[in-house]
Amino acid sequence: MFSGIIAAVGSISRVEAAKGGRRLEIAAGKLGLRDVAVGDSISVNGACLTVVKRGKGSFSVDVSRETLRCTAGLDRSGVVNLEKALRLSDRLDGHLVLGHVDGVGKVTKVERLGANRLLRVRAPASLARYIARKGSIAVQGVSLTVNAVHGTEFEVNLIPHTLAVTTLKDLRAGDRVNLEVDSLARYAERLLRR
Repeated sequence: MFSGIIAAVGSISRVEAAKGGRRLEIAAGKLGLRDVAVGDSISVNGACLTVVKRGKGSFSVDVSRETLRCTAGLDRSGVVNLEKALRLSDRLDGHLVLGHVDGVGKVTKVERLGANRLLRVRAPASLARYIARKGSIAVQGVSLTVNAVHGTEFEVNLIPHTLAVTTLKDLRAGDRVNLEVDSLARYAERLLRR
């Protein structure tokens, strides 16, 4: 489980074919790896992945075909948002993020608003019903508050700090992003159906 508060920006430095998917080597950037062991979970652009090898300043993960099918950006080199799994004693500054990417959205607008940026994303129709104004959503693993919802599109405000410490500053219209809706919305829907 994660909070959606990104600890570091790293980069996928190597992608290799592996049985059942791909193996990624990830340069950890400023993410401290001293307390990371094989078997630990790290969120990579919002996807919870298991460390299978640890090097000096890097770690490797295996990505299944299913994860590749329902995510964006885990099949090639590039910068990624990184967050280690929460400990029970950690502060929860974002929201509860499971690291189970629900689907891929498409950026439809990026607009400068002073030092901030407005980000508009079109979600898959199957996820749109779980997105609510003032609710939480994870975009590329980053915990964000939804400012507005327009059909299947939603808007979030990116403050200067978020832009400085995540990969969201590089997003452009047309980019694909990993989305995870707030799990509380899914549970509420299931309870209401009963």
